[in-house]
Amino acid sequence: MSTAQHKIGSGFGATSTADDVLEGIDLTGKLAIVTGGYSGIGLETTRALVRAGAHVVVPARRRATAEEALAGLDGVEVDEMDLGDLESVRAFAERFLASGRTIDIVIDSAGIMACPETRVGPGWEAQFATNHLGHFALVNRLWPAIAPGGARIVAVSSRGHHNSGIRWNDIDWQDGYDKWQAYGQAKTANVLFAVHLDRLGRDSGVRAFALHPGGILTPLQRHLPKREMVERGWIDENGEPLDPQGFKTPPQGAATQVWAATSPALDGLGGLYLEDCDVAEPAPEDGAGFGVKAWALDPDQAARLWELSARRTGVNAFATD
Repeated sequence: MSTAQHKIGSGFGATSTADDVLEGIDLTGKLAIVTGGYSGIGLETTRALVRAGAHVVVPARRRATAEEALAGLDGVEVDEMDLGDLESVRAFAERFLASGRTIDIVIDSAGIMACPETRVGPGWEAQFATNHLGHFALVNRLWPAIAPGGARIVAVSSRGHHNSGIRWNDIDWQDGYDKWQAYGQAKTANVLFAVHLDRLGRDSGVRAFALHPGGILTPLQRHLPKREMVERGWIDENGEPLDPQGFKTPPQGAATQVWAATSPALDGLGGLYLEDCDVAEPAPEDGAGFGVKAWALDPDQAARLWELSARRTGVNAFATD
C-alpha cells in the first residue's frame, strides 16, 4: 500500500460543497470535460466549475436531456456520446480533437449502478464496459489534447469497490451474475485505471485520482426498486432519505471530485483514492465501510487491467510498438 495513501488535512470534509472547495480558485481559461455532467453530482460539478470560470464540455448519451438540464448556464457545451458504445466514444473524441483545444480537467463522473444483467459490444458486462472501458477509451483517445504540466484526470469510483476486486477468471459474469458485485468490480476498475494512468502520465505532469463521492440519492439509483432501497435503509416508505444513513446533498457529493480536479493541496501527488475531500486511509481489515481496499491500489493489477482494457477497446495512447 502506498505510503501516500493517508489523510493530508485538507481542511474540508464530508459536508463541504463543490463551491466550498473552489473558493479562491480561478479556473478562467481552463477547459474541463465532465461525463455525466448533466445529472446528479455531475450536474453540480458542471455548475461549480462554470461558476469558477471554467469552460465545460459535457458529452451526453441523452443530448436533448442534457441541453435542457444545462439551459441558461453559460460556459457549457453539449455533445453526443454513449460510453457503452466505443464507436460513439471514438466519434466524440475525434470531433473534440478536430477543434484544436487543450484539456485541463477530465472528470469521469458518468456511470450505471446495480443494473439488471445487460450486455454491450461483443457481450461485455454493461457496468464494467460503461463505467470503466468507455472512460478508458475516452481518456486514451483524448490524450493528444490533454495539457502536459498540470492536467488532472479524475475517475469517480465508489465505496462499492469494497464489494469486489477484478474477477480475472470471469470479468463479464458469464457464470452467474450479481449486480452489486459487478458494480464493485467496475468501481475497483476505476481506481486501478487512475493508479496506472498516473504512473504513465506523471512524467508529463498529468496526474490522476480516483474517489468515493459519498452516498447521494441521485438518478444513479434508477435501476433499484423502491422496495430494495427501503430494505437497505436508504429511504422510508414515502421515498424520503433516512437521516441516520448520512446521505450527502448533490453539492456535497460533487465536492470531492471537484477538489480532486483543482486543489493545490494535491500538487505533486497522484494515483490516490480520495473521500470526503481528503486522501482516504487504507480500508481496515475488519471490513469497516471506509477507506480504500488494497486490491484497488495494486500496481500489478493496475498494469494488467490496463493491458486488458487496451486489447478490448483497441486504443492505448501509451503503446510503444
